Parts: sequence; C-alpha cells; structure tokens
Amino acid sequence: MKSLGTSCARVWVVLVVGLVLVGCGRGSEAPVEGGGGGIGVVVSIVPQRYMVERIGGDWVRVQVMVGPGASPATYEPKPSQLRALSQARVYFSSGVPFEAGWMDRFRRSNSSMKVVDVNEGVERLWMLGHDHGHGHGDEEGVHHHHEATWDPHTWLSPRRVKVQAERIAEVLSELAPEGAPEFRANLDRLLSDIDALDAELRTQFEGLAGRRFLVFHPSWGYFADDYGLEQLSIEVGGQEPSAAEMAEVIRRARDGGVSAVFAQPEFRMQQAGQVADALGLELVVISPLEADWLENLRMVGARIAEAIREGTGDE
Repeated sequence: MKSLGTSCARVWVVLVVGLVLVGCGRGSEAPVEGGGGGIGVVVSIVPQRYMVERIGGDWVRVQVMVGPGASPATYEPKPSQLRALSQARVYFSSGVPFEAGWMDRFRRSNSSMKVVDVNEGVERLWMLGHDHGHGHGDEEGVHHHHEATWDPHTWLSPRRVKVQAERIAEVLSELAPEGAPEFRANLDRLLSDIDALDAELRTQFEGLAGRRFLVFHPSWGYFADDYGLEQLSIEVGGQEPSAAEMAEVIRRARDGGVSAVFAQPEFRMQQAGQVADALGLELVVISPLEADWLENLRMVGARIAEAIREGTGDE
C-alpha cells in the first residue's frame, strides 16, 4: 500500500507541474517569440493583429500593446510588455498617440528589433481641429508632439488598409524569405476580402454622398473619406466642447438630419449618453478597435448607413 501511495503521489506531482507549465504558457503576457520559432511581432492595437495574422499565419506570434477596452491615446505599456519586446523581431507602428512617448524606449528595449511604420505611403488626413487633446495651445493636454495634427485612425479605411497590408507582407517576407510565397498567397486572399467589403460598403452608401453622421470621439474620418460622408464630432481637441462649439455641433447635426450619436467604449461613454439624451438622439456604441477588423467594419458601415437614412427619411 505504501508503494501504491508513493506512486500516486509521484503521479500527482507530475500532473501538477504539467498543469502549472501549461498555465504559464497560456498567459496573456507570454513572450512574443512563441513556440515553433515563429516571427515575434508586436503591434499597437488589436485590429493590427488581425492583419498580421491573416498574412503571417502560423509563421507569426503576435503581441498587442493596447488591449481591449484601453485607449491608444493614453495607454502606458506594462513592464511585462516592455520585457517581451526584447524577443520581438519587428514592431509594426500604427501612429496612435501613445507611441510617440514610448517609441524611443521600445527601441532601447531591443536595438535589433525592426520598427516599421505601416502608414508609409498611406494618404493621411488632418484631424480638422480634433487631435486627442494635443496642440491648439491646450496646456492641460498630454502628449504634445509633432504628429498630433494627423488623424491616426488609418486602419478604418479599407483602401488605406490595403497599402498597410502590402507593407506587412513585404516586411514578413524580408524576415522569413522561405515563407514569402505563403505570405503572398495570404495577402492576396486578404486583399480580395477587403475589395469585397469595400464594394459592399459603397453599395450601402450609394446616394448618400455628403451626408453627415455624429460621433463623440472623431475616430471615423478616414472611413467617412472613403465613402464620401462627413463626420461631425462632439469632442473638440480631445475635450468636451464649449457652449458655443456645442451649439454649432447641434446646428449642423440638425441641419444634416442626424438620428444617432456614435460613441466608442474607450472614450467618455457617460458624457456621450448625456449628449445623446440632450439632443433626443439614439446612442449607438461602435468600436474602432474590435479584433475582427473585417466584420467590425461591415457592421459599423451598416449601422452608420441605417442612421443616415433614418435621419434623412431615405429608408
């Protein structure tokens, strides 16, 4: 009996150790250079992971800096994320605001890590007075830097994402030439999906050129640019509007037949709800940071088109 008990004890120890190791391996802060010798990739935001994984497949191990629910405007990376950078081979920068204050430190964490701006070659837009609280003489804002006047939300434009995807595939092919044929095939499938989405959205917004939709935080300027729409934003310079600015937003919203306020969960939901109530409009929550980029833009496009048609009587 003693021998049986000893054997059982040994089995139990092995099982416990195995479970601990499995649990550690599945942690959210696991090193970016995962098992199987994959290319360690770090991206800023969740939608970028969608792009890299669609193109890189099993060749990549991707870690995201700004997780679900966090804001790319104010995010501060965790120490474990900074440590994980030492194992990354490439960082795909999207130009979101938090990167400006951290990129030098990222580079110091891993001098051999390639840093790639996915917006290289992408047509950029100005924030039209909205810049995440940077500039405009606002001394209370944080992250005052030279990129503050550019709209960082380029990943919300299908035609611009195609340029970014090409760049991602090019860089992965440089890092792993043996995987280049697979990256190209994956890229072609992704571009085909983006073209199909773009065609679907253009059909949805047919006849709605120049129409307005109202957002709390100005994330959808590139999307509006793609489909000939006008984004009205309640925020001004990352701050709540003054009385005069709010009056102008209300006037333009009413003139444009706006029927909803679009808010995102990462920014001031309570204030967005208050504004919607004050205007007698529906509050609709959409996020520019969903994991499934393709399906998210399909859903957002349908909801914005619906709101425009409801507000202008074009149903």
